[in-house]
Amino acid sequence: MTVREELIEVRKRLGGIFDRREREAVILLIFSHVKGWSRVDLIINEGKELSDFAKQEIDGIVDRLILGEPIQYITGRARFYGMDFNVGPGVLIPRPETEELVDWIVEDSKDREDLAILDIGSGSGCIAIALARTLPYSDVTAIDISRDALIQAVANASSLKANVGFITADMYEWMPSPESLDIIVSNPPYIAPDEVADMEVRVKDFEPSVALFVTSDDPIRPYKRIEEIGRRSLKPGGLVYMELNPRFADHVKAYYKAKGWNDVEVRIDSYGKKRFLKGRWSF
Repeated sequence: MTVREELIEVRKRLGGIFDRREREAVILLIFSHVKGWSRVDLIINEGKELSDFAKQEIDGIVDRLILGEPIQYITGRARFYGMDFNVGPGVLIPRPETEELVDWIVEDSKDREDLAILDIGSGSGCIAIALARTLPYSDVTAIDISRDALIQAVANASSLKANVGFITADMYEWMPSPESLDIIVSNPPYIAPDEVADMEVRVKDFEPSVALFVTSDDPIRPYKRIEEIGRRSLKPGGLVYMELNPRFADHVKAYYKAKGWNDVEVRIDSYGKKRFLKGRWSF
């Protein structure tokens, strides 16, 4: 079988799972993982014979994708902010929209130095590592309740040469020193139980629930706790940045304003959803 014939077969099998754009991106990841090929390599080699071993590997990956397993867990890699991160079961897969949150922080602070930054619920370490590599001389600390996630995060920081301090901690029990931070950032759990039925299988059945879901009785509880941490540990004028569930964006904004935060702003993501919040603590 030629590479072209295998591509036709793979596209057909994945056609009912992904839209065309995502399908082609996934196919490129498959061939990159199995053959080490770029997009150009794939085009150049379309007419060549594909070895039985490579076909078996590719077909096995497609089988796993059809069952819902994320391509990032299959390959063990996820791209974020121009870097390759190690990911696996137990670690939330970095999302493209979260890059926009990092962009916002960098946009606001690119000319500042010696920033003390805390990332709450760090997961793979993607936000903390991106900030440590992008903002000069910043002192970045990241916490997560999951030891599995932090093992991956520490490995990512090492391979990407990012200076980040990682702490295993429960955000509801741990508190930084008073007035010790310039920036707090978090992408906390924010999916409500009534949203689970509409989620993709590869998210709800494979990614860690502790990083995804909140309880129905208080869906903005993580944001309330982050507000408390910020109020106690940010320096005057310090900033908090968070990723939001668009359903609760206005509720979270109102909560922060009621608690005395200034310059509270919700920003729309590239999909047109209310996705991010920034607030300033000025007391």
